[in-house]
Amino acid sequence: MTFSRPALAGATLAGATLTGVALLGVLAAGLTTLPSMAADTVAAAGPQVRWTDCKPEGKDKPEDVKGSQCATLRLPVDWRDPAGPSFDLAIARRTAKVPRERVGVLVFGPGGPGDSGVDRIKTGISRFSTDLQDRFDIVSFDPRGVARSNPVRCSADLLAKQPSPIIKSAAEFSATISYNRQLATDCRANTGPLYDHIDTWQTVRDLDAIRRVLGEAKITFHGSSYGTVLGGQYAETYPHRVRAMVLESVSDHSTSSTRAFLDDQAAAAQDSFDEFVKWCDATTTCALHGRDAHAVWADQLAKSADPFRLSFAAFKLLYGPQWSKLADTLAGSTATTTAAPTGLASYPLAVFCQDWNLPVRDYREYAAHLQRIARNNQDVKYPGQLMAASICLGAPKANNPQHVLKVRDLKTPVLLANAIHDPATGYDWARSVARQLGRSGVLLTYEGWGHGSYSKGACMQSTVDRYLIALDVPERGTSCPAVAPVG
Repeated sequence: MTFSRPALAGATLAGATLTGVALLGVLAAGLTTLPSMAADTVAAAGPQVRWTDCKPEGKDKPEDVKGSQCATLRLPVDWRDPAGPSFDLAIARRTAKVPRERVGVLVFGPGGPGDSGVDRIKTGISRFSTDLQDRFDIVSFDPRGVARSNPVRCSADLLAKQPSPIIKSAAEFSATISYNRQLATDCRANTGPLYDHIDTWQTVRDLDAIRRVLGEAKITFHGSSYGTVLGGQYAETYPHRVRAMVLESVSDHSTSSTRAFLDDQAAAAQDSFDEFVKWCDATTTCALHGRDAHAVWADQLAKSADPFRLSFAAFKLLYGPQWSKLADTLAGSTATTTAAPTGLASYPLAVFCQDWNLPVRDYREYAAHLQRIARNNQDVKYPGQLMAASICLGAPKANNPQHVLKVRDLKTPVLLANAIHDPATGYDWARSVARQLGRSGVLLTYEGWGHGSYSKGACMQSTVDRYLIALDVPERGTSCPAVAPVG
C-alpha cells in the first residue's frame, strides 16, 4: 500500500524515504444516486477492450511479466456527465490456469492510495495462492489518477516544498492552507479534468464498467487497505453484482470527526510500536535488546530536524512487520537529504481531500489535536495519517464524504480480514465495519501483527481461499493464530 511522491524534503531514517503508506486504508462516501442513464449510456455504447500481452517496463523481469495481459478501457471523467471528457483506465489480467475448474473473475482492489493493480498482475501475482490462480481470471487496474490511468501529476519542485504536518504556529497554519491551494491549482493544470473526479464514488463506477466489459454478471472482489472502501461502497451500490468479497486490512470510512480519525490512527500505530518493544525486550538478537527502546526513540525524535519524516519511516517498518530492521535502524539512525526534484511527479494523495472531510477550524484546534495525540501516545506523537488532515486544510468539501455503510441483499456475506495489531488500519476499524455490515459481514481475525493478513500463515490463506472458491463462510468469531514475523 504505497503512494509515490517526493513530498517533504529533509531527513530520512537510515535512507528510508517518505514514499509509501496506506496513509490509511481509508475511503468511502455520501452516496449520491447516479442517474441510471450514465451506466446505461456506457453499456449501450458497448465499451470495448482489446487484450494484448503486457510488456516489461522499468525494472520488470520478462519472466515475471510473461502470461499477463494488458488493456485500456475508455471511461467518462465524470460518471455524472458520461457524454463529457473521457480518459483511459489501465487494466490487466491473468486467466485461470486450469480452465475446466474456473470459478469466475476475481478483481483485486489495490491499496495505497497510489498502488498499481496492473503491476500486481504483471509482477506481483504471487500474492495470490496457486489455488486462486488456477480457478480465477485474476484482474486488477490502476485506479483513476494513478500510474497509467491519467495519473495526478504536479510540479515536482512544488511537491518537494510541502509543509510538514507538524504545524507550530498560526502563521504556519495559514501558510499551509495557501500552499495546499497553490498545489491544487498546479496539479489541476498538469493533470487535466480528471483531477477533480478521482474520488471513490467515481471509482465504484469504473469497477462496474470493468465487470461489464468482462461480460460477468457478478464478480468476486478482494480489496486491500484503501481498496476496502472501494469494495464496501461497491457492495453498497451494486449488491446483486457481488458473488463474494474479501476486505483485507479494513478501512472504516464512517469515522465522521477529525479527532476520532486521528485518535484511531495514532492508537493503532502506538499499539504496533508497543508490540515491537515487547519483542525487542524478549529477543536477544534485537539490536536494542537490554536498552530502553522508548527512550532511544524519544531521543531520536528530539534530535531530528524532521520528526514527521522520521516517524513515518519507522511507521512503515511496522507494516511487515520488519522489527529487526526497525531495531537496527533506531540503533544507528542517520539523517540524509534528497536532491531537489525537477519536472512533474505523481501525487496520488490528492484523493484524500475528495474522499474525506477532515475539517480543522484554525491553528488553535490543530494544535489541540497535536497535543492530545502526544499526550495519549508515548511514541507515536506524529502518526503518518496526520498528513491526511494537513494536506486537506483549506480544501473544498469532499465529493465522497464519510458515511455509515448500508449493505443489503448480499447472497454471501462479506469476509473481513484484519490483524489485531495492524499499524495502519487498526482492529477497531475492522470491528466497526463488521458492525455496520451486520448479517452482511463476517470478521476473520488474525491474532498477530502487520498490515495485511492474507499471507500471514496457512490458516489465514486457506480460510480466505475456501471462502473465495467455494463460498465457504467461516463461523463468526473465527480467528487464526499469530505467526512469528520473518522480519
